[in-house]
Parts: sequence; C-alpha cells; structure tokens
Amino acid sequence: MNKLHIRTGDTVVVLTGKEKGKKGKVLSVVTEKRLATVEGINIATKHTKPRRQGDPGGIIKKEIPIGASKLMRVCPKCNKPTRLGHKVMPDGIKSRACKKCGELI
Repeated sequence: MNKLHIRTGDTVVVLTGKEKGKKGKVLSVVTEKRLATVEGINIATKHTKPRRQGDPGGIIKKEIPIGASKLMRVCPKCNKPTRLGHKVMPDGIKSRACKKCGELI
C-alpha cells in the first residue's frame, strides 16, 4: 500500500492549477491512485436524473479528486504550507511534525 503525505481531515493548500492558493479540508484519500478530495476545491457540475419517484433531479455541484502532489499540508500552529517531518517521541511513538516550527501534527 502506498503512503501519502496527507490524510483525511488535514488542512491543505493547492500548489498548482486553476485553484492555486486555495485552502480546504481533505474529505477523502485514495492512496492507490494518489488522489485526494478537498472540500470546496475542484468542483464539477453533474447533471442527474431522478432514479426513483420522489427523487430530485437537476444539476449538482460536487468535489472531484485532485492529485496529491498538487497539495501541501498547512501547519495548524504557524498557518503556513509546510513539508512534514517525523519525530520519534521518548516512548517510541513516531509522530508527524512541521518542518518550519517543529510543532507536532
């Protein structure tokens, strides 16, 4: 299984493309394809047809996945995009840390 630098619930900023500079929260991650769905980023319109009686049809806007390499984690303490490092705690637990301020994430 592939590992990614972002996880569900992380706050990220978009580095490239039409959404460059926008921040959002990661809703889901597909590690096999290296994709992430971010709240309010890369929105597409989808035309849906009512499938059952009483179901609404129409135009729905939804987030579609974006490549994880276009995203960078935002540190909650310094509020800047940062690369993630790892720190080993004295009790042996490995944790993610901000490369700029050293805060545990």
